[in-house]
Amino acid sequence: MSDIFHEVDEEVRRERLRSLWERYSLLIIAFAVLFVGSIAAWRGYEYWVNQRAAAAGAQFEAAAVLSEQDKHAEAEAAFAKVAAEAPQGYRVLARLRTAAEQAAVATTPADAVKTYDAIAGDATLGVLWQDLAAVRAGLLLVDTATFADMTSRLTPLAEPGRPYRHSARELLALSAWRHQDAAAARKYIDMITADNETPPGTRARIDLLSGLIAAGAGKS
Repeated sequence: MSDIFHEVDEEVRRERLRSLWERYSLLIIAFAVLFVGSIAAWRGYEYWVNQRAAAAGAQFEAAAVLSEQDKHAEAEAAFAKVAAEAPQGYRVLARLRTAAEQAAVATTPADAVKTYDAIAGDATLGVLWQDLAAVRAGLLLVDTATFADMTSRLTPLAEPGRPYRHSARELLALSAWRHQDAAAARKYIDMITADNETPPGTRARIDLLSGLIAAGAGKS
């Protein structure tokens, strides 16, 4: 008797499954196709991203070789191409290298400053890249810019917690000394010496500058 009930139950289940399949088969097939298609599309996108990154890496390396060969104009053009076409990671590096190549040519330091300034003003990059670009512009300008200009550029970067505060403070102290503003120079020297995270190299250079100020030495 139990076998009869079991067979009836099996037949009922089969009938229910058949009914569900007839009602929802198109939806089930469509979902399966969509699922497989989504996986294929994602794999294709990953492949495309990896190919772009590999191509950008090769172009970046080729531009770096040109730089090592002192072919700065060619390197600048090559890095600029990477900056315009590559994925974001390579793009910001290429922009920085473009500015560096401009700085290496005596006739284009002003162009390098403009390129660094553009990076420093690009809020989409984040503080780390922005501050790095601003410091590099400051390095190019420290011998020629007014102390007011250097202060405007670098004072925010010298605040506690900023990633390149040590370099910014050193540049500000040097600029103040060059413009014979000993009080301002000492202000940044004190900030450097009081910061426990100041690198040894920066401390050594600032100790030398402090000695020059103490001895009453003027601008060289």
